[in-house]
Amino acid sequence: MKIQIINGPNLNLLGVREPSIYGNISIEDYIKALKEIYPSVEITYFQSNVEGELINKLHEVGFSFDGIILNAGGYTHTSVAIADAIAAIKTPVVEVHISNIYAREEYRHVSLTGKNCKGVLTGFGMKGYRLALESLIIES
Repeated sequence: MKIQIINGPNLNLLGVREPSIYGNISIEDYIKALKEIYPSVEITYFQSNVEGELINKLHEVGFSFDGIILNAGGYTHTSVAIADAIAAIKTPVVEVHISNIYAREEYRHVSLTGKNCKGVLTGFGMKGYRLALESLIIES
């Protein structure tokens, strides 16, 4: 099983960025732990602060991987283009948000991308990535 984790803008700063919201573990350390828990799953990681690069990665893996876990960051609330890319591919996408987007600023309450995803996890901290992975494993 091949799973691609894709993170959007500012998520390269996990572990140091606003730890009261996002925690103090880096995404690299968290993915390393996921790989140890699920050794039979090939987990790859991609992060970009650039919208087009996220779309290119969705296109690249969206027909050959078994699942995609996407945290589009701020693009969740603004990017019709990422929403369209998710709709255009065959691989199921699970949207993840570390913080509860509904408990934050009003503009974060809308996910343009979520309607094209298999499911959305919000507010479970870094555990959301594991929950998304488990949901994709169960469905395979």
